[in-house]
Amino acid sequence: MMAGSHVALGAAAWFAVAPHLGLPALDPVPLGLAVIGALLPDIDHPKSWVGRRMRPLSTIIAAVLGHRGATHSLLAVAGCGWLLFYDGTPHAIAAPVLVGYLSHLAGDLLTPRGLRLAWPFKGTWALPLCRSGSPFEPMVVAALLLWAWSAAAGPQTRQSLVDASRICAWSGSDLVPALCSARHAAFLPRRG
Repeated sequence: MMAGSHVALGAAAWFAVAPHLGLPALDPVPLGLAVIGALLPDIDHPKSWVGRRMRPLSTIIAAVLGHRGATHSLLAVAGCGWLLFYDGTPHAIAAPVLVGYLSHLAGDLLTPRGLRLAWPFKGTWALPLCRSGSPFEPMVVAALLLWAWSAAAGPQTRQSLVDASRICAWSGSDLVPALCSARHAAFLPRRG
């Protein structure tokens, strides 16, 4: 995904996760840390937003490890978590950086190129919903932003979004039973 998408997903992930961690979702400092965390994995690409700002380090990392290698793996997540949580870094700083970092990996997992989660071993994991930079990427990001916002807002707001989208009316309640309430059944076409 592109840098703008990673920024949006990092912020969305923080909005969704912060309340569960007992931290303020809209505080600008942890929100900014989540965005930084969301950009950090691309330090392995010298032409990325963070890579251009971290030269020559990004050039060295790219030459040694390649793009979407070590910095896009579960090993990097574990290392990042260890550095942040066990190095005496306060939870209010460590948590948003790690949430942002994970959002980056989740975003790249949605592209056909996927991730080498088990780096240094070969093999790629992907849920290919959109190509990086494609016109479909903003739609996927917008859907994830809406989901994150509704997750942070609570079940009543989520049900209002479902009602407004009319997904139950055009898809049939049997396709999305967890989303569609019984009151939609009267508006669904009869099958049979």
